Amino acid sequence: MGRGKVELKRIENKISRQVTFAKRRNGLLKKAYELSVLCDAEVALIIFSSRGRLFEFSSSSCIYKTLERYRSCNYSSEASAPLEAELSNYQEYLKLKTRVEFLQTTQRNILGEDLGPLSTKELDQLENQIEISLKHIRTAKNQQLLDQLFELKRKEQQLQDANKDLRRKIQETSGDNTFHMTCQDVGPSGSSGHANEDNQEVLNPAVCDPSLHIGYQAYFNQLNNE
Repeated sequence: MGRGKVELKRIENKISRQVTFAKRRNGLLKKAYELSVLCDAEVALIIFSSRGRLFEFSSSSCIYKTLERYRSCNYSSEASAPLEAELSNYQEYLKLKTRVEFLQTTQRNILGEDLGPLSTKELDQLENQIEISLKHIRTAKNQQLLDQLFELKRKEQQLQDANKDLRRKIQETSGDNTFHMTCQDVGPSGSSGHANEDNQEVLNPAVCDPSLHIGYQAYFNQLNNE
């Protein structure tokens, strides 16, 4: 029995849709190649999958030549500038797309993924690249640690200097207080045979300190009476 007619509508099953796309894409690329060889035709084929992946075929050395030929045949000179801009944008898109795919593959390889397709030489290059990256990372880390250590040393020196200044000020203040207290204990000196001068010499410390004036006058009168 012959194969039934296939209803042309979107395949809802995702897996079936991907399988059908792969089969028909390969068949379409094969037909384009056969057409270019059997009929000596210039063929250009561009396919974008549902995920945005590009598949292309060109019977010439460069697909852009075929696109330029198509532009010259179907567009007037007035529309040439916009088409050239579109072609330039398309070329830029292809370059960026290739670059992004390369970077994504490199990133996965650095993370240890998708290493199966790599050869021994490519694995050695990847290993060397990772070792160089580790050296740079360790160097940067050690430099940061050294900078932090120097900063802590500088702060420590500042604290030590401040501590020395405080100790010096405390010692100076303590020396002044000791000298002042000694003067108060000794009082003014003088030589005289009179009793009033002797009494005044004895009572001079009380005059220096107002807090000791309590009972001062009574004691002085008692000495005079004697």
